[in-house]
Amino acid sequence: MHFLGIFAIMKTKKVFLLLNGEAPKTLPNISEYEVICTTDGGYQYLKENNIKPHFISGDFDSLSEIPSDVEIIHTPNQDFTDFDKMLQILFDKGHQNIDIFGASGKEQDHFLGNLNTAIQWKEKLNLTFFDNYSYYFLAEKKTILRDYKEKIISLIPFPEALAITTKGLQYPLKNEKLVFGERIGTRNKATENSVEITFTKGNLFIFVNH
Repeated sequence: MHFLGIFAIMKTKKVFLLLNGEAPKTLPNISEYEVICTTDGGYQYLKENNIKPHFISGDFDSLSEIPSDVEIIHTPNQDFTDFDKMLQILFDKGHQNIDIFGASGKEQDHFLGNLNTAIQWKEKLNLTFFDNYSYYFLAEKKTILRDYKEKIISLIPFPEALAITTKGLQYPLKNEKLVFGERIGTRNKATENSVEITFTKGNLFIFVNH
């Protein structure tokens, strides 16, 4: 069972991971994170904001100047994306709770690829994505959201999720199926402080507007 409140995201020590999508307009409290890391394409943004990462990973094809005071992990293998290789590094280092910024925006094929990567790692890592408009994550078979009243919530299957039942939403689902390309659950609204979402099979992303 997964419990998530609006502020629960920042209550425990986690990893801050920056990818090379649309840069955050505002940053979270970096001191809340025990590890700060970025792919090579995101390093310049951290540098401009006076944030020193613990390490940088990638093939370094998009970084003109490699810093000498930061750990560099060179991952030239083109069979995997920089995001996937970064998750492997973090998993090997023993980290499980990762907040990801810069996963959307710019090239949308990268965004869809990042969702695909999240599904591949869903049994091993707890991933939460943040962009300038929303945050989103893969739902567990039973997910309870706390303090979400009036929030806009979308349920996006990838590619399908079965027997979905919701409580606390304006437009409830009762043992229903969502299939990408047929029916998805965009722009719903929380009418209660507590929202419960259950389903039996498939992959379901929950998007919450800021």
